[in-house]
Amino acid sequence: MRLRTVLATFTAGLAAAASLTAAGPAHADTRVDHACSPAVSLDGFSDALDKTAFDGTFVGNFSALAVDRDGSLAALSDRSSLFGLDPATLAPRSVVPLADENGAPLDSEGLVIDRDGTRLVTSETEPSVRRHSADGRILDRLPVPSSLLVTPAGRATANQTFEGLTLLPGGRTLLASMEYALSGDSAGVVRFQTWTRTGGGRFRLAAQYAYRTDAGLGVPEVQALPDGRLLVLERGFTSGVGNTVRLYLADPRHATDTTGIENLTGQDGVRLVGKTLLTDIAACPSLGATAKQPQPNPVLDNIEGMVVTGHRPGRLKVLLVSDDNQNAVQTTRFYHLRVRV
Repeated sequence: MRLRTVLATFTAGLAAAASLTAAGPAHADTRVDHACSPAVSLDGFSDALDKTAFDGTFVGNFSALAVDRDGSLAALSDRSSLFGLDPATLAPRSVVPLADENGAPLDSEGLVIDRDGTRLVTSETEPSVRRHSADGRILDRLPVPSSLLVTPAGRATANQTFEGLTLLPGGRTLLASMEYALSGDSAGVVRFQTWTRTGGGRFRLAAQYAYRTDAGLGVPEVQALPDGRLLVLERGFTSGVGNTVRLYLADPRHATDTTGIENLTGQDGVRLVGKTLLTDIAACPSLGATAKQPQPNPVLDNIEGMVVTGHRPGRLKVLLVSDDNQNAVQTTRFYHLRVRV
């Protein structure tokens, strides 16, 4: 989402770095100097795409990442564009505009590339989840519970709805994460909505779960792991201080289905999605990064997108990206993590 803070106006023409702005690959269990925590290491980062353009489209405002079927990266802009990126250099290869049924741009936030190549994209305006073809055409629109709609239609707050989207192992269950709590729910308790595949690319509503964030933080992204657990990003911003970004391992497999519970107040016997802190990104080495505004660690920025790019038992390669909001004091930055789960 676009953080509502007093930020300087975008200044065109800021030069982008031409190559990876960090040391080469490191291993979480051997390179202590790259360790963020016992579970996470930061291999490097890249600012190469910051304040650049491709095919007449600004490259940035990234809210989600996905791995396409050919191994390339897809990067979703919340200004209604979907980029294809080279997985090695991050160089843009293509850009596809997205729109709603009336041709209006989406506030596009979450992305899944399905096994047939269709793109599942959330917009936090209503909120909504649409299925798009590879060339951007709308194929279908998934049902959304009325309570998750933005007020006055529902109980959600504008710009605080569907931010994360992921397909669970087996490909039959889709999960979207709300960013912040509904009106009537306890502060910090966000809803994870799921859908079950019915055939022909269609989905029907399924179970809903509750997840509690750290105080003041929201959920910008979730990613499913092969065993059914989730990586969850939590993020917040304090003017004059900077961003807080934490990575959690979460387990929804024994959580209560909250579909029929109107208000989650902490006294309803609900079993929340369990979570374990993997790292606070502020604890990562800065690796020579610079920040354009105050940050607890200069490597931090408005991190919003995440994708698992590789895995073997107990080890993951994870790519993060920040949303620069097309703003001069924020940076489009990619982060290469190694994660032990």
